Amino acid sequence: MSRLTIAKLAHAGGVGVETVRYYQRRGLLAVPEGAVGPGTRGPVRHYGDTDVKRLRFVRSAKSAGFSLDEVAELLRLDGTEDRAAVRTLARQGIAKLDGVLAELGAARAWLAGLEQACATEIAGPCPILSAFESANSRPQ
Repeated sequence: MSRLTIAKLAHAGGVGVETVRYYQRRGLLAVPEGAVGPGTRGPVRHYGDTDVKRLRFVRSAKSAGFSLDEVAELLRLDGTEDRAAVRTLARQGIAKLDGVLAELGAARAWLAGLEQACATEIAGPCPILSAFESANSRPQ
């Protein structure tokens, strides 16, 4: 079993130390007991392979679009066989991502139209710059 410092845990999980601490405050990662080491300002906490695995789980779930509350629910469900609940969370995540994709598609179409107008209109200010000046010009 590894005995990692918080910095090494963060590195192994692909996050920063403050992210590890934040996840600990949120209850997503455990705070291990600390031992006072020579030359330290306080307890030195050590993490193991299980902590690395859990941190990677949290990071992967976040990358898939789950909120931290949803990640906490997934972690709770990890010890069960409640596939229906996990699938429900996944379907909800897919619906959220579909909404984001729709918004991005609309933004892309709007910007593409502005780019085309900028290329074809030869007089006056560029429509792209004019559009950014009026905050309500972009369709929501």
